[in-house]
Amino acid sequence: MAVVAALCATLAACGGGSEPSGGGRAGDRTPPTGAAASGSPSAVGPAPAAGTGTGAGGASPQAAAGPGKVPSLAPGPNGLAPVFDRAKQRTDKTVALTFDADMTADQGPRAAAGEHFDNPQLIATLRALKVPSTIFMTGRWAEEYPDQAKAIGTDPTFEVANHSYSHHAFKSPCYGLPTLDAAAARADVDRAFEAFRKAGAVNTVPYFRFPGGCYDDQALRALSTAKVTAVQWDVVSGDAFATDAAAVAQQVLDGVKPGSVVVMHCTRSAAPVTEEAIRTIVPELRRRGYRFVKVSDLVGT
Repeated sequence: MAVVAALCATLAACGGGSEPSGGGRAGDRTPPTGAAASGSPSAVGPAPAAGTGTGAGGASPQAAAGPGKVPSLAPGPNGLAPVFDRAKQRTDKTVALTFDADMTADQGPRAAAGEHFDNPQLIATLRALKVPSTIFMTGRWAEEYPDQAKAIGTDPTFEVANHSYSHHAFKSPCYGLPTLDAAAARADVDRAFEAFRKAGAVNTVPYFRFPGGCYDDQALRALSTAKVTAVQWDVVSGDAFATDAAAVAQQVLDGVKPGSVVVMHCTRSAAPVTEEAIRTIVPELRRRGYRFVKVSDLVGT
């Protein structure tokens, strides 16, 4: 049961919509006993050449110089890191699909034993459908899958944002995740960006998503010197531990509004139906007149 609990904590940001005490926004779903990976590992294919069209959204490659080349929000009150969860404009029918590539610092043995924290088919489907997307990646995930991290982070379809290195909590309580103090939290952010750099993921952006979605003023203060914008969401997909792709798709379709940010996952072992749901979500939202964009296209709008 300890393994199941840890897996649940890893994907705590994606479930049913309850909020952690003390601030932040997240939900949780209890996984079935013995939840495990399915499918066989495969590599993410090569990124399209720079300049390849990305369809709806008009996305363009980010500068290769690293984070900081896209819009960010001004600091909040008392210099706290700013928080973004949905575009202020509510008329332009844009939507940002975001995917958390979760892996905690201590899950290496499970990956070595065959558990798949990646989802290359999802990435391939987003490419094929030409859906600009923001991938919130942990540093540990980038270390486990450096070839995939590089392929994602050099593809103009995507931008890579920071989801911490360890996927430990920045406030407590947060779904049983180990909690970092302020100094360790700040170092964890830097360590993740360094893992992206080492993997060769150059399309990085100065955005951060709190593990579990849990934060408070102390967490925002710890994050303030990192010069990042904290990115939450307004639509919970419910893909964590889900087995019904149609239900996930319907939850997203019911929740999307102009300027929405949708939280989903890029983790096969605990979000196994996300790719199937995407194949319903994307054409239906396009039919409704929505245009897919990255988070960087929404921040400041």
